[in-house]
Amino acid sequence: MLKLLITGASGFIGRNLADAFVDRYKVYTPGSAELNLLDSGATRDYLAKHKFDVVLHSATTRSNRRLGAPADMLDRNCRMFFNLAHDEDLFGKMIYFGSGAEYDRRDLPPRVSEDYFDTQIPADPYGFSKYICAKYTDHRPKIINLRLFGVFGKYEDYTVRFLSNACARVVCGLPIVIRQNVVFDYLYVQDLAKVTDCFIENTPRERSLNVCTGNGRDLLYLAQIIAEVSRKNPEIKILNSGMGPEYTADNARLLREIPSLQFEPPEQSIASLYDWYEENRNAIDTASLRYDG
Repeated sequence: MLKLLITGASGFIGRNLADAFVDRYKVYTPGSAELNLLDSGATRDYLAKHKFDVVLHSATTRSNRRLGAPADMLDRNCRMFFNLAHDEDLFGKMIYFGSGAEYDRRDLPPRVSEDYFDTQIPADPYGFSKYICAKYTDHRPKIINLRLFGVFGKYEDYTVRFLSNACARVVCGLPIVIRQNVVFDYLYVQDLAKVTDCFIENTPRERSLNVCTGNGRDLLYLAQIIAEVSRKNPEIKILNSGMGPEYTADNARLLREIPSLQFEPPEQSIASLYDWYEENRNAIDTASLRYDG
């Protein structure tokens, strides 16, 4: 049985991956008290002790509309990554969860391909930290960069992440609020687990891959799916007119690596997410859902 280390296992991506792999692999999910990724010596000692076959690095420091970027975001993200990558002699391979922010979202073309990388240097600290790590990954044969765009599913921050926020709002009898309509390429987290599992078992020819469905859909369309699966006919409010910048990517490279890959239709994945919020409605803080109006 392969031995896996999942960093950031208390967060959205890591927690879902731990759920997906716990019955297939020997999974380690240390918290920061057990493994401080900012401490190079402690990280090396932990890797040397356990000799993992695969490291899944999802730990990251980020910001959102409610949480500003900490002053040390760039330093933290780079140190966590390089404290692992520097000791690649102590594990089999590393799968790193990058971000479309590596491309820099200013004037980003729709359906951006991997060849666009390094056209611009990201201006924000989160994107710049991901850019630095991606540049390094391109030259390390034991590290794979799975570049993520919009991933959704259970355990995400429902106060600011659109699909979970919309589901939680409808469960609590509130309208769905869209700040501005925009086309996103949303990937269900269970599809991400399928992709990750393929690269746990196999090594791709390319070092970096866009991991997305290749099918952008606008937020209003997705909100209407939630309204339909809920059967509650909620109000859908759009606060600002017009369309925001599209955030989509080309996944041709991914499909060349995994030709049989099938993505769950959004009607099914969103229905599953909505049902999960219905089942966990007592854990929803209704007051926190009113952030956008």
